[in-house]
Amino acid sequence: MTGSTAASFTADDYRARMERAARTAAEASLAGLLVAPGPDLVWLTGYTPPAVTERLTLLVLAAGQDPVLVVPALEAPDAHRAPGAPALEAPDAHRAPGAPALTLRDWTDGKDPYAATAALLDASGRFGISDNAWALHLLALQQAMPGSSYASLTEALPMLRAVKDAAELDLMAAAGAAADATFEEIRNVPFAGRRESEVAADLDRLLRGHGHEQVDFTIVASGPNGANPHHEAADRVIARGDMVVLDFGGLRDGYGSDTSRTVHVGEPTDEERRVHAIVREAQEAGFRAVRPGAACQDVDRAARQVIADAGYGEYFIHRTGHGIGVTTHEPPYMIEGEERPLVPGMCFSVEPGIYLPGRFGVRIEDIVTVTEDGGRRLNTTTRELVIVE
Repeated sequence: MTGSTAASFTADDYRARMERAARTAAEASLAGLLVAPGPDLVWLTGYTPPAVTERLTLLVLAAGQDPVLVVPALEAPDAHRAPGAPALEAPDAHRAPGAPALTLRDWTDGKDPYAATAALLDASGRFGISDNAWALHLLALQQAMPGSSYASLTEALPMLRAVKDAAELDLMAAAGAAADATFEEIRNVPFAGRRESEVAADLDRLLRGHGHEQVDFTIVASGPNGANPHHEAADRVIARGDMVVLDFGGLRDGYGSDTSRTVHVGEPTDEERRVHAIVREAQEAGFRAVRPGAACQDVDRAARQVIADAGYGEYFIHRTGHGIGVTTHEPPYMIEGEERPLVPGMCFSVEPGIYLPGRFGVRIEDIVTVTEDGGRRLNTTTRELVIVE
């Protein structure tokens, strides 16, 4: 399990998720879902195998039957300890009325787990399968069921994890607060004369100090490196006069944080202040566009229009935002052409930027959740241009 996430949810929470996933799959004309180890399996069952190997572990959610977790026999004791799984001594403990009971089906080395899995399924059905499932396993399932077909889970059910419940929102807010606390500390460390990689190490240390069990990225992009949105911190020495893009986040209690702030080493020029002010206005416009029923693309359009009107449209080179939850990047995406409506409980970034090649970049990012009447920021640190030493 990731961090202490599993302790935050009950067995009934996981079973309700599995029931909803199976129902949603049926509504999408899928014969079922096949969920390999990864974030989907954690979200649905609270279970992470002790090691991800060539041995098949697969959650089978098929219409009209209780969910089955296929596991190697040597890992069955660990699987039984998962919050969504039946206890060894009390298989139906805490089962909610009408909720599906998760059955464990173990297999031993030397046996064919794909034939056993195929026996649970409609051999001619179309299934949603985890994006991170091994090709080894998918090909073996296709061989066991030649009439079957598959679609990636993200393609088939992109909104499966998008809407967070109250407990999930609390965890998201706590992760955002931890990232904010990290920024409040990092703005007070020395920047000038230090390598980007050294400041990135500070970010990693601070995130972990504020409760993150996993740090996914610590972007420190100084001077001309700031024009690369996904620059990896390197050995460039940060100098006085540099604009520095900071973008950092990871998982705290299994839920994601992701925030960007742009700071300046010493006094900025008028142009640097102006570009930062444009991005700040664009980020505010994107946030104001968040409301139930609005399309995802409306958030992108609102932020992008501000930057285009200021004459920098060609220098905003990525989408305005991405969903976040048990992974730091997931659907929905705030981009032109995404007409999916916003729903209360969705969480995503609003992060416009301007990137001037060879010179500098600016990005400001908050995680936002949709409320009943608008949006709420989960990051609350200042969006003003911060001066650092």
